[in-house]
Amino acid sequence: MKAIMVVGTTSHAGKSFLTAALCRILARHGWRVAPFKGQNMALNAYVTSTGGEIGHAQAVQAWAAGVAPRVEMNPILLKPQGNMTSQIIIKGKAAGTVRATEYYEKFFDLGWEVIQESLYRLSLEFDLVVCEGAGSPAEINLKHRDLTNMRVAKHLNAPTILVVDIERGGAFAHVVGTLELLDPQERSLIKGVVINKFRGEKKLLDSGIEWLEEKTKIPVLGVIPWSHHMFPSEDSLNLLERNRRQSSKDINIHVIRLPRIANFTDFDPLEAETSVSVNYIDIHDSLGHPDAVIIPGTKTTISDLLALEKSGMAEQIRKYAAAGGTVLGICGGFQILGQRIIDPEGFEGEPGEFTALNLLPISTILSANKIARQRQVISLFPQAGLPVDGYEIHQGRSRINRRHREDENDYQPIFDDPGLGLVDKSQSIWGCYVHGLFDNGAWRRSWINQLRKQRGMSSLATGISNYRDQRETTLNILADIVEKNLDLSVILSNKHY
Repeated sequence: MKAIMVVGTTSHAGKSFLTAALCRILARHGWRVAPFKGQNMALNAYVTSTGGEIGHAQAVQAWAAGVAPRVEMNPILLKPQGNMTSQIIIKGKAAGTVRATEYYEKFFDLGWEVIQESLYRLSLEFDLVVCEGAGSPAEINLKHRDLTNMRVAKHLNAPTILVVDIERGGAFAHVVGTLELLDPQERSLIKGVVINKFRGEKKLLDSGIEWLEEKTKIPVLGVIPWSHHMFPSEDSLNLLERNRRQSSKDINIHVIRLPRIANFTDFDPLEAETSVSVNYIDIHDSLGHPDAVIIPGTKTTISDLLALEKSGMAEQIRKYAAAGGTVLGICGGFQILGQRIIDPEGFEGEPGEFTALNLLPISTILSANKIARQRQVISLFPQAGLPVDGYEIHQGRSRINRRHREDENDYQPIFDDPGLGLVDKSQSIWGCYVHGLFDNGAWRRSWINQLRKQRGMSSLATGISNYRDQRETTLNILADIVEKNLDLSVILSNKHY
């Protein structure tokens, strides 16, 4: 099988970004390319057309390659949910929840079998697979059970790129140390080093590159300059870097950084709006007086609800809503906005019934039966008739609690499928199950215009393209940067090809 492997000296070195850029570059040159990450640990997920869950980064990489995301591109997805446990997604479907030690005892052999099967299927349809590792390939305490890094590279005999983040410092030590900890066969597969996120004059780096190449006998394929163009992050650590940015933009939105925040890629389109400032705030912070508050998705709805209550953020949100503030909850955030969350089987821990924020008249019952599917619906609010594409990923089923006839006028469905979300009659409290909601340009602008109207501002045009077009532009820019600064001839001229 023709393949390239991308591994990193550390987490956040730039593996996902480089994999996406390579997919776009190679696709431009006529290769039919597929991304691949054997095992991913992330709370940002995407649902394929077949209803399978994969890491959101692999979906973006597939779009970069110009192909549809599919479960073979990320056959194992681990979704952490606290207490050293994770939900396991195998070939797109939930397969249970286990502790880390149990996972490797029960799922290692099956996992490797699924990875090999997925690679074989991809090889039948694609010219080249661009594989991404996870974390570092040199974690010596984990190498014997690593399903993602050099085990895959050795299986494919894939020429491998080692990427290092120079912005954090210690780049040369990271490269040398990583190579020293690889066994001879693994090290022989490393065909080039990429230095990522460089700021400053490149000529000041030249002597260091010469030393590194002499020391390791491995060429530095290039130096990628730092760019403000963002690639979707795999986990919530990235949110710490976005926190508390000062802005003088028209609209200020606060996203609550829940302890188990999930699918925060939902808000990338809002961050791309030039008139909108998106700030992620900790549950222990002061909520302040933003134009809107968003409660995002979460892998553990009940524990995050309890964390909101304990920290006092829940009461801040209630007071903000009572004063007329706009609140939006998506997925787990939608459930938290309701009246009750019931966990009869102890799916998230101890069985019980929990009082939620009581801002929407819904009750949610959690169960092991998961809903994961793409959706195409029509909006009723804030503007009727707008097409909305997105996807659902949730365990709970929510129902509307209507005690009085007048309740029917107090709350209305947001979409033509009434089970997907509610909004109150003042259009201040919103809740829905649709991930990717803000990807829809006209809907996003209509919702932002509601906030602008409250501030006495003029409306923005709603006849705009969806976020996928902006994402395409970003992917092209990232690919241009990489292609300009990287010499891939060492990799693509490998005798394997």
